[in-house]
Amino acid sequence: MGNLEGIFDQLKAFDRPPVETWHPTKTVDFDLRIEVNGDWVHEGRKITRHALVKLFSSVLVFQENQYYLMTPPAKYRITVLDAPFIAEELKLIGEGRDLQLAFRTNVDEVVIANNKHPLVVKTDPVTAEPSPYISVRDGLKAKLTRSVFYQLADIALEQTAEDDTPGVTSDGCFFSLV
Repeated sequence: MGNLEGIFDQLKAFDRPPVETWHPTKTVDFDLRIEVNGDWVHEGRKITRHALVKLFSSVLVFQENQYYLMTPPAKYRITVLDAPFIAEELKLIGEGRDLQLAFRTNVDEVVIANNKHPLVVKTDPVTAEPSPYISVRDGLKAKLTRSVFYQLADIALEQTAEDDTPGVTSDGCFFSLV
């Protein structure tokens, strides 16, 4: 995987990379693509090492409508076909007014739907198919899997806004599912 291992070597010394403090002067186009299904593909081959995907995801940033892997000496422009992460699991924490919806992504980040991490449903204008997302961090989103969205729909049947808008409440915030 050539250059991919070089980036890995630059990053593996950091427990939690402080990307916000890095200001690289060099930008490089990098043959890395995040597929719609969440697969990371480098030079046409799927990256199968989950630890490597997690490491790269920890330095993923969204700036100026582009996705980059940020390192101290350079930022590497990559392609993201939809959302960089997939929300694969939903856990309910608490109940009633104290209910929190916790989502786990394909890179094992956990976020609770709230004002800082809103749920948004985009509807395709042609097919009318909903595409639900949750904000993970700094402009990065996770697309919800179909099964997670169905779980939300089940919860929405129990929770409805005063105006009959179907949606869910988490951490005191209401999120429309339409």
